[in-house]
Formats: sequence, C-alpha cells, structure tokens
Amino acid sequence: MKYLVIGGTGLIGSKVVAHLKAKGHDVIAAAPSTGVNTITGEGLDAAMSGVHTVVDVANSPSFAAEDVMQFFTTAGRNIAAAERTAGVKHHVALSIVGTDRKPGNAYFAAKNAQEAIIRESGVPYTLVRATQFLEFTAGIANEAGRGAFIRVSTGGIQPIAAAEVAEAVAEAAMEAPRNAFIEIAGPEAFPMDELVRRYLHAVGDERQVTGDPAAPYFGGIIGWESLLPGPGAHLGKVSFENWLAGQASAHAAA
Repeated sequence: MKYLVIGGTGLIGSKVVAHLKAKGHDVIAAAPSTGVNTITGEGLDAAMSGVHTVVDVANSPSFAAEDVMQFFTTAGRNIAAAERTAGVKHHVALSIVGTDRKPGNAYFAAKNAQEAIIRESGVPYTLVRATQFLEFTAGIANEAGRGAFIRVSTGGIQPIAAAEVAEAVAEAAMEAPRNAFIEIAGPEAFPMDELVRRYLHAVGDERQVTGDPAAPYFGGIIGWESLLPGPGAHLGKVSFENWLAGQASAHAAA
C-alpha cells in the first residue's frame, strides 16, 4: 500500500515513515525540502498519485496566532482538494488532546480549524489527538520565562514520548478510517509546574518554579483537566522518570 506522510522529515514524521516502511509499505516523505509544499500546492498533486493513505503530521514554522491559523487552514484545504482529486481513501492527522475544549490558545484554535476542514472534506479520516510530548518540556519551561524565577500553570499534563506518538499514528494509518478521533497520552499525569520543576532540576537549570493557576500556557489559562485525555485513551509506556533520566545523562555528557 502507498502512503504519503506530510511533514515526513520532522520529529514525528520521520519516525512514522520508518514504521510504515518496516511494515513493507511504499512511503513518500513529503516536505518542502522534498519538493512538496502544502501552502503553495507545489508538488502536492503529483505526490498524491496512487496514494491510498495520507498522514499529516506537519507543523507550523511559526506559532504567532495569525501565522499558525493561516498555516493549518491553508494546508488543510490544499491537502483535502488534492486528496479528492487523487481518490485518497484515508486521511490521518496528528492533533492535540483538548483541542475541542478551546482553552484560549491560538495554536489549539488553529488545530481545531484544521480538524473541522478534515471532517468536512469528504475523505474518510482518523484524528490522532496526542498529549504534549515529553520532548517539549524544555519549551514549556522556556515559554514561562528565562529569568531566575518563573511562574508555571498548575494545570494537568500527561506527556507522551514522541516515539510512541509516531507508532500510534502509523498504526492508525494502517487501520480502517474511524471518522472520529482517538486519544493517546503518557502513563502519568502531573501538575505542569511539578513537571517543569523536576525537569529543570534534572538538567541542572537553576530557575525556580512557582505554581500559579493563573499563569498562562502559551497564551491561555488551563485547568487541571484541560490537557488531559478522556476515558479510553491509549496510554504509552515511557514514564517521565525514565525519560528524565536520559535527559539528565545527555545534559551531563554535553
């Protein structure tokens, strides 16, 4: 079977490509660097030729509110049009747990708009909503500030390893379309401030963390359940503790 992985050279996409190839499938890794641009449409129709399933794990190069909305809606419409022309049978997209709860975050709003385009495209689909990646913990800390003292939300977070996200996306792509979403998450939930505090301590970062329910998470205020999965979510096996040990070792070696 032939697959097209949009964002196929990135953190998640490269792993999805590897999973699908290991199962013996014909896989195209699509990205601007490989001649496929979902914003301009360059190379998109040609890349879709003979493709059974499209997997979209591409991310916006800018998180500015207007930029991220334009990226996901423009790319979403271009992809959907090309899929209809090519007769694609299944569209799989990576999204975020909590997107439909609209927590006042511009990125979540853009992903929500992308999901709507997918649902209305007429192409059978599966949405894989993931919690935040363990690999993004440093980014959460840095968003809170670079000074000696930072305020971090006390909202819940249940991070998952990127490798497990990629595996779940690849598995969804090899199954029949659900025309619905599935949720994936890490094995443990934490207050976000605790997660950041433990990460900074492990890597020797001396910033002091204060938990604050009113501290914004990328522009939005979140509660305990805003980013947590619902009942029936598929849970990964990589614990924060084990991942953190690897981060601390890598930091020490560097």
